[in-house]
Amino acid sequence: MALRRWLLFSAIAAVAAGSRPSVNLQPKMEDTRQAEAVRELLERLLGPRAASAFAVSVNRSLAGPGGLDTYRLSSGAPGVVEVAGSSGVAAASGIYRYLKDFCGCHVSWSGLQLKLPDRLPPVPTEIFVTSPNRFRFYQNVCTQSYSYVWWNWDRWEREIDWMALHGINMALAFTGQEAIWQRVYLSLGLNQSEIDEYFTGPAFLAWNRMGNLHTWAGPLPLSWHLKQLYLQYRILERMRTLGMLTVLPAFSGHIPRGILRVFPRVNVTRLGSWSHFDCTFSCAYLLSPEDPMFQVIGTLFLKELIKEFGTDHVYSADTFNEMRPLSSDPAYLSQVSAAVFRSMTGADPSALWLMQGWLFQHQPDFWQPAQVRALLQGVPLGRMVVLDLFAESKPVYSWTESFYGQPFIWCMLQNFGGNHGLFGTVESINQGPFKARGFPNSTMVGIGLTPEGIEQNDVMYELMTDLGWCKEPLNLQQWVASYATQRYGATNAQATEAWQRLLQSVYNCSGVCVNHNHSPLVHRPSLRMNMELWYNQSDVYEAWRLLLSSAKELGTSSTFNYDLADVTRQAMQQLVSDYYQEIKQAFQSHMLARLLTAGGVLVYDLLPELDNLLASDWRFLLGRWLEDARSTATSDREAELYDLNARNQLTLWGPSGNILDYANKQLGGLVLDYYGVRWSLFVSTLVECLNTGTPFHQNQFNQAVFQVERGFIYNGKRYPTKAVGNTLEIVTKIFLKYYPSAMKRGHLRSM
Repeated sequence: MALRRWLLFSAIAAVAAGSRPSVNLQPKMEDTRQAEAVRELLERLLGPRAASAFAVSVNRSLAGPGGLDTYRLSSGAPGVVEVAGSSGVAAASGIYRYLKDFCGCHVSWSGLQLKLPDRLPPVPTEIFVTSPNRFRFYQNVCTQSYSYVWWNWDRWEREIDWMALHGINMALAFTGQEAIWQRVYLSLGLNQSEIDEYFTGPAFLAWNRMGNLHTWAGPLPLSWHLKQLYLQYRILERMRTLGMLTVLPAFSGHIPRGILRVFPRVNVTRLGSWSHFDCTFSCAYLLSPEDPMFQVIGTLFLKELIKEFGTDHVYSADTFNEMRPLSSDPAYLSQVSAAVFRSMTGADPSALWLMQGWLFQHQPDFWQPAQVRALLQGVPLGRMVVLDLFAESKPVYSWTESFYGQPFIWCMLQNFGGNHGLFGTVESINQGPFKARGFPNSTMVGIGLTPEGIEQNDVMYELMTDLGWCKEPLNLQQWVASYATQRYGATNAQATEAWQRLLQSVYNCSGVCVNHNHSPLVHRPSLRMNMELWYNQSDVYEAWRLLLSSAKELGTSSTFNYDLADVTRQAMQQLVSDYYQEIKQAFQSHMLARLLTAGGVLVYDLLPELDNLLASDWRFLLGRWLEDARSTATSDREAELYDLNARNQLTLWGPSGNILDYANKQLGGLVLDYYGVRWSLFVSTLVECLNTGTPFHQNQFNQAVFQVERGFIYNGKRYPTKAVGNTLEIVTKIFLKYYPSAMKRGHLRSM
């Protein structure tokens, strides 16, 4: 008790004595070390020739007004390109600009295209570029679970290189925080079983951190904490040496149940259940903002975190992510945000709060102007930056008077759940940031990428990061023509036309667009499935034809082969919808022969062919996701736990299909053994209904198919981690079989 009493008094004293100095967010790393880090990045990217081909320097005095990142490109000695930047990130961005525009190169998640000439082309006249965006932010709290959860250092290193080349200068750094929380909880008097009860498994930590979820798929082994700590040291060191600002987690007010045993008189309330979970795994305990323990816990955690990792003075916390506050009283909401911020400044008087603005558009019935204003203005103006998280479709700044004076970052969310599926809102992101900057009394300070999951739709992230350096919208048709050339290392008229078609159709959703793949392919079958499209599917079929026609010239390009597989996958996803429609119509018309024909094609040909296609490219393998999870383990028991986490997230998302198929993926192995088995059961059930003259009951089918879905999670099967088969040969076979009828169907559906 003496320790806890001392913690309480010391925290209150620290908060009372805190001051509010101005926040100067600048990279702490010396210019020479940042330049060295960029040279090391170049060597990883280009090999030994990088040292003699590029002269790199960093000089923060190059920065524009308000610290705006700037780079300068020029030619030095013959074959040498001189690159200067106001930060390591600015210099890396300048290098990537040169590699793209002068050498036709490309760097993306799906691959690299780095065909450099023997001697680098000169820069004819000096290029001097200043970004209009003080911050170019990256990551979503959910990305930590949907994409990064099983990463090792090698994968993180590639990602941070990608970030620097694409101009990212602010990013979340959330790895390893549970190890610090464990330390804090133990010091407060919780026992290990109470901590184990609180933490979720690795694949669901994003929602544990936001107070949505506890316990599910846990506990976290000690080895997890140790390995994540080690990763975090390396992540932070690399980001900071490149001149990035790292955003650390802070206390949002949610606490484990064990706190109530240790401090029985603490003032807490229990929030409602989250999504489709009951209180077994949700219903977070939230400390009253007026309870002294709020400051004790929050300040203690952040002090411990800063002692361990250092700080760039930016912290993230989300108290009401997809959870309705207990009161709509503006005074209460201001008290909550003030308490969160005070716990930050109690540990770091220079703290800046970076908050996700998702809650405002997610529950607009609750977050009326008075409630939004109250939450935001509980923090001094300028000491919070809001991520307008889904600005390409549902901007919040426009109905909150630019977040009532708090600075904000215009963000492209783009992806939900890490789903595969071609998707984009190119016109919106090409215009939106510039409209936001010109908004009356705009407080916009940057742009951001906030996908829930990554490693798909490279084109959208390439465009958005290019826009981070632009002062006006781009000519999209010209831009995408250059993109195709750089991505494949050669100019090909058919490939360019394919990309222009895709950009005008599947990548040009307008209005309120949510990229959450609702294709029948990746959802539990029923007679009421969503087949709505925002584009003419014939454009995808034609792009498919054009890309395949380019294969003779471009087939040696790894990025081309990825795109060929991805567009073929999209075409086959469309075909699944068409065959589903035929199955549904045949059943409703009591036409058994037609049902058997359409169902047979879907189950015994189309889905197996899709699985074969995906299995031919290592970037579409279920086995890689599962083996990455297992390789994180230090024992067989841990490997089984991580395997369950990895499979459950892709499928049931909870013990009983609580958020079923939210994080669906199209992966070799998953299509055949999960989606394919479900569709087989659906078709056979419909056939049996027609044969016996009984109606189809969705509830009965759901009970039966749940056993199939759960069976996949526990099937114990090890899936290949290396590609099998020739992608081009498989695509050609599928194309010859399905393209003619696909175009006919696409034409009919578009009429």
